[in-house]
Amino acid sequence: MKLVECVPNISEGRRPEVYEAVAAAAAVPGITLLNIDPGFETNRTVITFVGGPDAVVEGAFQLIRKGYELIDMSKHRGAHPRIGAVDVVPFVPVSEMTMDECAELARRLGRRVGDELSLPVYLYEFAASAPHRRNLADIREGEYEGLAQKIVHMDWKPDFGPAKFNPRCGATVIGARKFLVAYNVNLNTMDKRLATRVAFDVRERGRMKRDAEGQPILDRNGEPLWEPGLLKSVKAVGWAIPEYGRAQVSINLTDLDVTPLHVAFDTCEERARERGLRVTGSEIVGLVPLSVLLDAGRHYLRRMGRPTGVPDSALVQTAIQTLGLSEVKPFDPKERVIEYRLQSMSKLASLSVREFLDELSSDSPAPGGGSVAALAASMAAGLASMVAVLSHTKKGFESKQHALDTIAMRGQELKGQLLAAVDADTAAFDRLLEAMRMPKDDPNRERAIDDATVAATEVPLGVLEACPEVIELCREVARLGLQASLSDAGVGVQMARAAAAGAYQNVCINLANVDKPELLARADAALLKVKELHAIAEEETLVKLRDALSPERSEGSMRAPR
Repeated sequence: MKLVECVPNISEGRRPEVYEAVAAAAAVPGITLLNIDPGFETNRTVITFVGGPDAVVEGAFQLIRKGYELIDMSKHRGAHPRIGAVDVVPFVPVSEMTMDECAELARRLGRRVGDELSLPVYLYEFAASAPHRRNLADIREGEYEGLAQKIVHMDWKPDFGPAKFNPRCGATVIGARKFLVAYNVNLNTMDKRLATRVAFDVRERGRMKRDAEGQPILDRNGEPLWEPGLLKSVKAVGWAIPEYGRAQVSINLTDLDVTPLHVAFDTCEERARERGLRVTGSEIVGLVPLSVLLDAGRHYLRRMGRPTGVPDSALVQTAIQTLGLSEVKPFDPKERVIEYRLQSMSKLASLSVREFLDELSSDSPAPGGGSVAALAASMAAGLASMVAVLSHTKKGFESKQHALDTIAMRGQELKGQLLAAVDADTAAFDRLLEAMRMPKDDPNRERAIDDATVAATEVPLGVLEACPEVIELCREVARLGLQASLSDAGVGVQMARAAAAGAYQNVCINLANVDKPELLARADAALLKVKELHAIAEEETLVKLRDALSPERSEGSMRAPR
């Protein structure tokens, strides 16, 4: 499913009746409103919503229209840099969307805002019309107060709309970008100057070089020279927030692959300490991808010498506690993590065991065997992780900790992928039913059914092809881990074998009505591998379990049951 995130930042954070009305305007059909995060001192609200491409463009347009109706920039005061009432509107690809497609959405929206609302629009980041417009900070330089002079300059003529200053509205910047995390690091001071010094230390742009008298050092063209900061893809300023009773290093992390959040936090800690300051916690503004907190959790667990192949919930809590994310206001991951806010789209995986079984045993055709097979495989991977984590901290396993942690982490990854297949299988079946309900005289019906059938086959095939690795993980952890947990690894092997058999049967029944021999060949190869690995793993486990028994009991265990 094509899914786009939109994160408008509006210049109002003090009047709930205004920012809530602006956010509500975005809630057109097909839009899920995820988060509204106002800031009093910044007088700014970050709004997050997701939806399909067309719905997101429509929602963003209605939000901009409402924002310009309710917000008067001539009266705006706040700590955050801004250029307009609806300051910036970025599109972010979430699933089945490319950055180029999001850039085209930005251009569509910008053109419509310029034409229908007669408002100046600048394009930035991946939608930028020129290199000097890519950086949001460059477009916003001079802020709202300097826009009247800037907008008439040829280099800063708007991409859409009139090149005329609008005192009430200012201008809007629209673009396409990667996930950006707005992140504030708290300091034990109210001195903005000290926070600014730390910000200059860490941000990529760094600080202006100055001579002994404090004057800027210029190059041969009369331009100031800059001393780069420590972190790439980081923008930062210092400010004081009376509401919190402390100053903050306010950071934008523009490429999390280059500088992860925990690296920014640790670097701020180091620079603050060198300046006689202490970091007391931090704050994430708006929503954050789950991977950001998982990476941070693993980083800090490694520092503690603890295993990192633990459930996501444990990693998230480690990150929240270590980063001090609840210091200035509560951080609830269910509300602030993008994937958790979207869990309403993953209904089955969020059910309790009893609720899932009730749904399974109802008269609905889905969930069915495909979802059960995926769940069984996910549980098998979970057992491999459990044994690895249990063994990791035990005395005598020090030399095996790295290998055990690798098993645990991979097991958690497979567990998550296979758990997602529980819902994916049901969703694929629902799409097949929709195709079959198309009118029989519809010329597109047969193609739609074939496409939906192939999609419905790919889900159990993916489960089946994951099962050999799950069995291998269980075998390896049975060899390396606690022998007291040997039966847990053995159960994992059996669950993976059952999952593979069930997934294979679902592949076969789906392929009965479509000619896709290559898919059947993949399924045959995967099932053969599962059978071979299962036979080896089962025998290895049983031999170890029998060897642990006394000779008499071991001999008795070989007798056929009566």
